[in-house]
Amino acid sequence: MTESLKRHIREYIEISDEKLEKYSSAFKIEKIKKKEFLLKEGDICEAEGFVLNGCLKVFRTDKNADEQILYFGIENWWISDIDSFINKIPSQLNIQAIEDSEILLISKEDKERLYQEIPEIERLMRLKFQMSIIALQRRIIDNLSKPSDERYQDFLKEYPKTAHRLTNIQIAAYLGVTPEFISRIRRKIVNKS
Repeated sequence: MTESLKRHIREYIEISDEKLEKYSSAFKIEKIKKKEFLLKEGDICEAEGFVLNGCLKVFRTDKNADEQILYFGIENWWISDIDSFINKIPSQLNIQAIEDSEILLISKEDKERLYQEIPEIERLMRLKFQMSIIALQRRIIDNLSKPSDERYQDFLKEYPKTAHRLTNIQIAAYLGVTPEFISRIRRKIVNKS
């Protein structure tokens, strides 16, 4: 089960087979059924996950009970509430399976220990965090400066393997628009072609 994790890691860093085996053996596999939660708001995030298969959403619920989706986690994506995981504070987020999913989980203690024992892993995570910060920064800029229809088109281009797995409601919650807007723009695209 850890083969996809090992391939993923080798895309970013050089690491010996022994060190890679040591790191990947620290993960535990968890199967999550569709609609089940990996994390609920108010709980402390005890693990960081690597998605083997399936699709999950990381979201919060506002005062009107509307979801605000931060991101989706599909195959070969890392998933967590990083604030809760690092600082051991109650989460403001939920992580829920959109599809039946399998995730490899690693605890903070194991991760910190392995940073000390395998410096290459710390480098890997630094690279992954940099990529995440860049993506977050771009998303914020786009949300502040681009019209909704352009953000939707960008979403389709950026996440072609994810978009077809989601409902209009989920995409709308990610983009900060109404589901009706997504329906209208999809009809518009179909009519053009």
